[in-house]
Amino acid sequence: MAQLKEIGKNKMFGGFNRRFQHPSSSCGCDMNFSVYFPPAADHGKVPVLYWLSGLTCTDENFIQKSGVQRVAAAEGVAIVCPDTSPRGLGVEGESDSWDFGVGAGFYLNATQEKWKKWRMYDYCTKELPELLSSSFDQLDTKNASIFGHSMGGHGALTIFLKNPDKYKSVSAFAPIASPVNCPWGQKAFSGYLGDDKSLWEEYDASLLSRKYKGNPTKILIDQGDDDKFYKEKQLLPENIVESELLRVELHLRSGYDHSYFFIASFVEDHIKMHATALKS
Repeated sequence: MAQLKEIGKNKMFGGFNRRFQHPSSSCGCDMNFSVYFPPAADHGKVPVLYWLSGLTCTDENFIQKSGVQRVAAAEGVAIVCPDTSPRGLGVEGESDSWDFGVGAGFYLNATQEKWKKWRMYDYCTKELPELLSSSFDQLDTKNASIFGHSMGGHGALTIFLKNPDKYKSVSAFAPIASPVNCPWGQKAFSGYLGDDKSLWEEYDASLLSRKYKGNPTKILIDQGDDDKFYKEKQLLPENIVESELLRVELHLRSGYDHSYFFIASFVEDHIKMHATALKS
């Protein structure tokens, strides 16, 4: 753990929220991540559930606002929350807008030279799991699942659909499910990936779902019907395509919006679904 610096620790439901900082080879800067270690981690290995947050968030939002620790402690699952982008690189314009640059990494590997350090796909799928495996004996990183919210829901879905051998299950809250067809995605993809639309398609869950070849699985999606971004067609969860191998369980929740009040209301359902998959 020589390269890891612990920068926060709080006990909760018998386990611990712990926050770390480390130099990242993927992103070229110091990166923070948070982990909730359930009480079971004191006695042996526990499975890992990755949470990917949305636009403007850090690694702390989910840990502080979702109330996930109670059910994670009961189920014996560790929650791992990476940040949403590189920070402090000083790239011109990196903080000019809330939906691009800092806090808006979109969980892809940028191909445009200016944004070459925006490699959150590699960070989340390779660097962070390898760091966790080498640093924490109690984390069973080979037994993992993934979920997220909004931009992070997009990240969770695309990462799972591209790597079904690495994750046991996937779910999302209000995901940006069809970014090639919405303003948020079009802005991010044109900036990070340029004009080659074939590159865009590699990070679009609605398109990746059409060619899914992994084990039969269910995608659980919760979506509030009073979510202004859903109404503005930024999210488009209905665009994910079902097949014999892929079943979509989409819950449209009456009166709920895009906030962490919504996430906290249904996070227990997601944790229990993932815990079942991780224990099977």
